[in-house]
Amino acid sequence: MSQLRLTNTLGGKLEPLTPLEDAHVRMYTCGLTVYNRGHVGNFRTFVSQDILRRYLKHKGYRVTQVVNFTDVDDKTIDGAHAAGMGLREYTQKFIDYFFEDCATLGIERAEHYPRATDPEYIDAMVDLVRKLEERGHTYRSDGSIYFKVDSFPEYGKLSRIDVSGMKAGARVDSDEYEKENVRDFVLWKGPKDDEPSWETALGPGRPGWHLECSAMGMKLLGETFDLHGGGVDLIFPHHENEIAQSEGATGKPFVRHWMHTEFLLVEGEKMSKSKGNQFTVKELVDEGYSAMAIRYLLLSVYYRQQLNFTREGLRQAETAIRRVDDLLDRLSEVSREGEAAGASKETVARELAAFEEAMDADLNTSAALAALFDLVKEGNTALSSSSITKGDARAFREAIERMNQVFGVFGRSEKLSLDEEVERLIQERTQARARRDFERADAIRMELEDRGIALEDSPTGTRWRRK
Repeated sequence: MSQLRLTNTLGGKLEPLTPLEDAHVRMYTCGLTVYNRGHVGNFRTFVSQDILRRYLKHKGYRVTQVVNFTDVDDKTIDGAHAAGMGLREYTQKFIDYFFEDCATLGIERAEHYPRATDPEYIDAMVDLVRKLEERGHTYRSDGSIYFKVDSFPEYGKLSRIDVSGMKAGARVDSDEYEKENVRDFVLWKGPKDDEPSWETALGPGRPGWHLECSAMGMKLLGETFDLHGGGVDLIFPHHENEIAQSEGATGKPFVRHWMHTEFLLVEGEKMSKSKGNQFTVKELVDEGYSAMAIRYLLLSVYYRQQLNFTREGLRQAETAIRRVDDLLDRLSEVSREGEAAGASKETVARELAAFEEAMDADLNTSAALAALFDLVKEGNTALSSSSITKGDARAFREAIERMNQVFGVFGRSEKLSLDEEVERLIQERTQARARRDFERADAIRMELEDRGIALEDSPTGTRWRRK
């Protein structure tokens, strides 16, 4: 079996993913900070992690995945105050939305979904800070406990930042900050009147954001595990700080392989609330776009490249999905008895090999989809031959279904029946011709041609038939 190679952010090189335990990958995905409903940018990361999970299973690995919820930090506390709700009640609403959106997009369930405020993880965080204290990595100030960055010489190895000019003892209490503000970071925050607090062996207070993921990851996956994923925005400070506090406490490598998914643009612009282009999955579905078109668009571009998420891209995704689904429908209608011919077997084997080669080369979903659509083209060509047999059709179907175990898109789209969809497009084409929009009319004819549908214009109207 060929080996999956992934770019490791720690070092920036393409490396084989070699799990510590034979045939078992333990992976941690940074989940949502649950102060709001996740947007499509968040779900690009979750879909790319789902593709990784599915592909590992495709290759025969057992997967143990942790996806956490940050339900106590500056943002969740501020949000709960503004809503006049308790923290747990406030964050639960957004956790429920997350599971709803994951189900909509066909994202597989992880094995563990820890919440930072669950008692067992608060205890794990306290134990982690105590280990850091014993090893001399901390100091206390104004009731809070801070990690001394200069006590960990390898600080900056993930994000490759230079900390040599950092002022000793300078510190930051905020959970999030920029590279230019690198400072000692807070592990345990002293109690405040307007914040939740826990009585612990460290004294009263609450955890800092960075502490949470280290404690949850190591409790569920071990002090060293195989892979940690998230968006590129988490490389610094969050993941850099995770490494420092985890390795500072254990003296062992924390994570062997780091995987980060690139940012998403919307209609060519950076996504932000101020621009009004921060869309949720539900909002797009409510606009009429299919959930599978959203998933398709999110996975269609290699995860380390920026994706420009557009409504035109969603429409193109729906067309691409229909091409595959229509082929699957037509293959199921083949009635000629017989086994698969050598040419069909050769075509299927070639495209499956191209699919695996693309996925093994850093989860290159763009190239893997190209292999799928080469197979679709060959399948449509085979269907145009009167000699295609049930065996040929089965070979094509099984190959597409094998690829789709990873993509998780085809054969389940919310679509009209083929007859209804073709009739709708014919009506749209007729209207386009009536208004002399021949470019659109020709585009519809070509789209139907690609899907194996021939149109015949006559004085009494347009008829269609399968080619």
